[in-house]
Amino acid sequence: MSWMALFAAGLFEIFGVIMMKNLALTGKKKFLLFIAVLFMFSFSLLSYAMREISMGIAYAIWTGIGASGGVMVGILFYNESKNAKKIFFITIIIACSVGLKFLS
Repeated sequence: MSWMALFAAGLFEIFGVIMMKNLALTGKKKFLLFIAVLFMFSFSLLSYAMREISMGIAYAIWTGIGASGGVMVGILFYNESKNAKKIFFITIIIACSVGLKFLS
């Protein structure tokens, strides 16, 4: 259950970053509320996951999900550049997160 909570925490972080982008693009204050709620859920689930998963592993995987997910969303939905080096390093982040999961 902790691993599912950690994965969900990472997804909420990605959605929070999407709301940050929307705030930056539109300037609409309603996105501040969305950001606060999404990150509250993300931190709460991360905290729950840390009850059974060590802090270092949980934080590294949560950060990896958020970072790689944010880059992928930027590429897919916001026309950000998608060069081979960027894809390579995102693949490394994902591989390291999966490796940490298998080690714990």
